[in-house]
Amino acid sequence: MNGDDTIFALASAPGRSGIAVLRVSGNAAGEALARLTRRDLPPPRVAKLRRLFDAAGAPIDDALVLFFPGPRSFTGEDVAELQVHGGPAVIAALLRALGAVPHCRLAEAGEFTRRAFLNHKLDLAQIEGLADLIAAETEAQRRQALRQAEGAQSILYDGWRDRLMRTLARLEAFIDFPDEDLPEQLIRSIDSEIAELSGEIELHLLDHRGERLRDGLTIAILGAPNAGKSSLLNALAQREAAIVAATAGTTRDVVEVRLDLGGYPVTIADTAGLRESADEIEREGIARALARARRADVKLLVFDGEKWPAIDGETAKQIDDRALLVVNKADLLREPEPVAIDGIAVVKVSAKTGRGLDGLVKLLTKLAAAGLDSGADVVVSRARHRQALEACREALLRAASAGQPELKAEDLRLAVRELGRITGRVDVEDILDLIFKEFCIGK
Repeated sequence: MNGDDTIFALASAPGRSGIAVLRVSGNAAGEALARLTRRDLPPPRVAKLRRLFDAAGAPIDDALVLFFPGPRSFTGEDVAELQVHGGPAVIAALLRALGAVPHCRLAEAGEFTRRAFLNHKLDLAQIEGLADLIAAETEAQRRQALRQAEGAQSILYDGWRDRLMRTLARLEAFIDFPDEDLPEQLIRSIDSEIAELSGEIELHLLDHRGERLRDGLTIAILGAPNAGKSSLLNALAQREAAIVAATAGTTRDVVEVRLDLGGYPVTIADTAGLRESADEIEREGIARALARARRADVKLLVFDGEKWPAIDGETAKQIDDRALLVVNKADLLREPEPVAIDGIAVVKVSAKTGRGLDGLVKLLTKLAAAGLDSGADVVVSRARHRQALEACREALLRAASAGQPELKAEDLRLAVRELGRITGRVDVEDILDLIFKEFCIGK
């Protein structure tokens, strides 16, 4: 990777489309645009219609072109953007034409964004927010990613870092000038600031909503064979995601469906029916069902309404504070209809007729919102951030208990460094590749 090269790539999704966008960034971006159009550069940040030509002078396509002189561009360098018809032949011809421009080469994955970081247009937390924004599948994920891309996390973490830097400066003054008449309460104020900041970080770390939102809420459907678990999954997914048959034990493995419930990502897993079985394959399916139940955020326990008031004992064993109780086949219920099982309210549905499904969806959406929605709060969104924050807090705890000012200062320096690693305000070469590999070519 040579930072002096001018890079180019398709910035829109590959494949046939109405419009495709190609981006060029670097010192030769203006020259590349002038060669392709055989005209002077358009005014900065003004879209102009231009015909594009290859190196031999043959026309390629008519395009909207823009030129962004650095540093007022995404990468901080000169950037040219070409909006062309999205046919594969047009794109291939343009890539060949750009490759013929001296000092121009095809960009590597994430290289545009990496240059934006190196030119101080974005910090690492904002870049990770941008990656999450591109990958967002639901409205809640989009909102969280946008806040991070706009710098909400960076403002919080840089604010903590600046407070630590000021605290460290006061402590180093105490160490470097022992003969000066410094206030006696200086060390007490430093310890107070360390304790306050440590408490704020601890509270921040207790909130897991941001990380969970990136992965989504997980729901495991559990119940006896033929209770209608697969039918319920299909009804929630509004498609035939799982095989439904009258034969007990049809589901042997876990069948997952990804849903968007009210803007929140939810993964619902249909599992093998819970019962004693001599069949080796079915026993393995049941073991997987129980393992999924242990990991799930919510357990959707399905009881057979046709057999009411009898309830399945194996399913009842799964009742706890993560369980949501459902009686399926509500159209076949005999009086009296269920009110509760073990004192827990029951939702009555019919996967066959659709009765009660809207209410169940609303309830699941409410659970997803409660577990995932952070509102306007700044939350931890990535394991990398959590690791750095935990290391920072550990350093602060050591600093609080350090007997010698020099040891206290060293732990404060370590805490400052860990906070800086989140936004990239320290040497972070060892983590750059891990971050930018998430991006595709052209971003």
